Amino acid sequence: MRKNGDVPWEEFDPEVYFDHNYAELRKDERQIVELIRDFFSSAAVEPDACGIDLGTGPNLYPAMAMLIACSRITLLDYSERNVDWLNRQLHSPNPAWQRFWDVFASAPEYRKVGNPWAALRSRVTVVRDSLFTTPERHWDMGTMFFVAESISANEAEFAHAMSRFTGCLKPGAPFAAAFMENSEGYELGGKNFPAVAVCNEDIRVHLERSASDLFIERVGTIDQPLRPGYTGMIVACGFAV
Repeated sequence: MRKNGDVPWEEFDPEVYFDHNYAELRKDERQIVELIRDFFSSAAVEPDACGIDLGTGPNLYPAMAMLIACSRITLLDYSERNVDWLNRQLHSPNPAWQRFWDVFASAPEYRKVGNPWAALRSRVTVVRDSLFTTPERHWDMGTMFFVAESISANEAEFAHAMSRFTGCLKPGAPFAAAFMENSEGYELGGKNFPAVAVCNEDIRVHLERSASDLFIERVGTIDQPLRPGYTGMIVACGFAV
C-alpha cells in the first residue's frame, strides 16, 4: 500500500490531467457542479468569508464555487507543478472554464459575482503545502475535490486527510467534497498514482462525526467513464462542527 510520501508528485502532469478531465464539461461533472452550486447558494455564510480548497490540483471550479461568499480563497497543493499551473490559470484562464462558470451563474447568487476571472485573480492565493499540516479551525468555507482518496493507497492516510479537511474549518463552516467511487488508482502521462477505494458509507462514517446536516449523493457514470477502475463519483456537503 503506497503511502502519500512514497508517491513521486513531481511527476504529476497538470496539463495532461486538465486536458483529460476538464477540457470538456462532462454530464456527470455538470451534475456535481449543480449540486455544490445549489448547496452553497442555500448555505448562510458570513460576508467576506475566508475559504480554502485542499489539494486543488489542475481544477479551478472549487474556487469558483466559493466566490459566492469568500473575499479570500486559499488554493493549497503539494505539487510545485500544480502550483505553477494554477498561478498561470489565474492570470490567463483556459476558455474551457467558462462552461463551468455558466453552470454556477445560472443561480442568481453567483451572478452577483460579476466577472469571475477578475474575482479569482483578486481573491485567490495559491499556496504550496501539505493538507496534513493545515491549521485547525481557521477557514469559514471549504472544498476538497478528488483528493483524500487519491493521494495514497493507505486507508489510515485517507482517514487522516478527511479529518484534516473538516478540522481546518470553523464550526458552522459549509463545505463540499467529492470523491472517486471504488477507485483502483489512476494513470497519468505513463505514471501510476494510488487511490483508496471508497463508497458512500465510507464517506458517511468519516464525516458524520465532524459534520452536521450531512448530504451525500452518488453521481453515476453518465458519460463514457474517464478511465478504467472506478464506478462513479460521490459528492458530500455539510457544515463543520
